[in-house]
Amino acid sequence: MGQIAFVFSGQGAQYPGMGKELFDAVPEAEKVFRTLDAIRPGTLEQCFSGSEETLRQTANTQPCMFAMEMAAAAALEARGVHCDAAAGFSLGEIAALTYTGAVSLEEGFRLVCARGRLMQEDAEAKESGMAAVLKLTPEQVEALCSQYPNVYPVNYNCPGQISVAGGREVLKDFQKAVKEAGGRAIPLKVQGGFHSPFMADAAQKFAALLEPVVFQTPQVPLYSNYTALPYTNDFRQLLSQQIVNPVRWQAIIEHMAEQGIDTFVELGPGKTLCGLIAKTCPQARVFHVEDLESLEETRKGVQ
Repeated sequence: MGQIAFVFSGQGAQYPGMGKELFDAVPEAEKVFRTLDAIRPGTLEQCFSGSEETLRQTANTQPCMFAMEMAAAAALEARGVHCDAAAGFSLGEIAALTYTGAVSLEEGFRLVCARGRLMQEDAEAKESGMAAVLKLTPEQVEALCSQYPNVYPVNYNCPGQISVAGGREVLKDFQKAVKEAGGRAIPLKVQGGFHSPFMADAAQKFAALLEPVVFQTPQVPLYSNYTALPYTNDFRQLLSQQIVNPVRWQAIIEHMAEQGIDTFVELGPGKTLCGLIAKTCPQARVFHVEDLESLEETRKGVQ
């Protein structure tokens, strides 16, 4: 067997009750949840019994997703499974940053809480949204975006799938144009136009919050959404620029595969990243951890 990468889920995969099984049955996961709930009281309640609407609010989504992802990672590590590289999709990059030891669990959580709050503020201040475009090439999507004001390609997910951000009204016209071009556009359940200029204020404020943070060298290669390459020593720039620039997920997975990664484990709710990875690298093995069943399946599959 080759090498293993841990990949941490992005916004949109959250659901009420996520992480409850791990909390109840795995002491290491429970410890993560309780540590983070002490910093942000109510996190446990939102994860385990919050409504879909509550979890959809970006200021709640990001801390809750982070907590669930770090608990899943702790549960898997407690069973002797470790990674050779790590990456996270959007907010998942903060979880990956934390897991690799660049910051402490507490510091990572404070960062993701601030990130979620700032991005929600921008989302509420600007009428924007996102849609996933299927069946078109990157060049086709980029050409269509250029025909509309304030519509941007933002997440290069996998072959045949790119997410775009734009003003809510103009996105309706854009989606019609996608259909006419032979593609399909699916509105995403997010509050704003993430990874685009709509988040400029959030990126600037987050950059200021990063200034006093002391970063350590990651224990394994940590891949950046912004460059699709491993971090060197440019944490502040990459983490702030990530908020207003595209997530280059397909390129991250391709670069990991080139470095010998042939097994990917998604940590967090759902299997969204598993699907994207399977389309990008069909030869790769993919697993995920979100509950006891998937934890055991992954342990058996990778050991």
